[in-house]
Amino acid sequence: MIPFENTLPYDEQMGDLYAQQCPYCHQKHVLLPIRPEELPDIHDGKKRLLVFPCCNSSVTIVDADSDYLLANKKLPRIP
Repeated sequence: MIPFENTLPYDEQMGDLYAQQCPYCHQKHVLLPIRPEELPDIHDGKKRLLVFPCCNSSVTIVDADSDYLLANKKLPRIP
């Protein structure tokens, strides 16, 4: 079972990936430095370091699907 506390929802808009809100600093609509073309590689097992541009917090992404990114650790919950 996938641990929901390790997931980050995202949206794809015009070829870019956006998090609805940063789990660390809570800034809204954060542009993620991951290209949509990288998602199949991440899903196939390639790990990807994600550094949030808003606060420079980082997390390793270990899996991805069409709605969520799966991190290797528990992410702070968005209030």
